[in-house]
Amino acid sequence: MKSNEQLQKDVMDALKWEPQLHAAEIGVIVHDGIVTLTGTVDNYSKKIAAETAAKEVAGVKALVEKIDVKYSFTETKTDDEIAAEVLKALRNNWNVPDEKIKIEVDDAWVTLNGDVTWNYQKEAAKHAIENVPGVKGVFNHIQIKSLHKSELEKKVIENALRRHWSINADDIRVSVNNNKVILNGTVTSLNQKEEAEKIAWKTPGVLFVDNNLVIDYKYDYAV
Repeated sequence: MKSNEQLQKDVMDALKWEPQLHAAEIGVIVHDGIVTLTGTVDNYSKKIAAETAAKEVAGVKALVEKIDVKYSFTETKTDDEIAAEVLKALRNNWNVPDEKIKIEVDDAWVTLNGDVTWNYQKEAAKHAIENVPGVKGVFNHIQIKSLHKSELEKKVIENALRRHWSINADDIRVSVNNNKVILNGTVTSLNQKEEAEKIAWKTPGVLFVDNNLVIDYKYDYAV
């Protein structure tokens, strides 16, 4: 069982383990399994790296991200410059149907709009611009419009969850409503919760995933 103090130490150690991160840049606050990351980093990819590292720590039930991105004066770019590089990054990623995506840049924050047929394309668009210099954050408003019209098969999703080595599919209940998948039950980590959702999204025809999985981790709330 972990205390708030132990979980905080584990998250801080995970952040220190990331070569591109500096421990002094990021603060960690823990309360009842909820981890809040604070601080300032000098590029957007560091912010993503910190989020990913924290999610992989056993005992993290939820993550609140309050990290600011502040570039040096020499690395600061105009919104027009960022937009041009974002478009280039989208074109260079073969998983992204860039002709279906529109972008807006406001104060270095990028908003993605448009329609794609798979969730992995939506995620690929976001990941494609994580290393674009000048970007402070991304709002991913891309919609999924699948070409598959057939009704989803619950058993197919259950079998896919069962094949994943880190997920105990017996603890997850899958419901299907037209093109929507609802996940209920328990997992033991935030990472497993996200993995289960990714698996559901891979099912042909899925337009929505309602992830209600609860992270069940033995946790000592004493500080």
